Amino acid sequence: MSDSPVPDRHATGMRTRREVLGDMHVDRAEAQTSDLDRPFQDLITVSAWGTVWASDGISRRERSMLTLALLAATGNWEEIPMHIRATARTGASQRDVLEAFQHVAIYCGVPRANHALKLAKQTFAEMEEEESR
Repeated sequence: MSDSPVPDRHATGMRTRREVLGDMHVDRAEAQTSDLDRPFQDLITVSAWGTVWASDGISRRERSMLTLALLAATGNWEEIPMHIRATARTGASQRDVLEAFQHVAIYCGVPRANHALKLAKQTFAEMEEEESR
């Protein structure tokens, strides 16, 4: 028996992470994990994916929009394409993404929203091209 209040939080996190980001992304990330970053990967699997993303308090669509807005607002550009790709699984539409970034523009600054929208456009175009192959 685990000391954790929810012993399956890691398993739940891995399942949620795969459902949101896709097997290919998670398999690639797992293959790149080393002894150095294993504790960090476990932390985000349990905390982000096994707790926050696994909660049924709001929908995955809403969570996706919030995540994209927060990433844009804080300038975490590297994560935006990954979460744009996740919209194919979370149900957030391109219009939802635009609406989230418009909020960023008003409350956090036009340059951040503009850059986030640029990344979104590039990523959506890549996704469409991949689908047409």
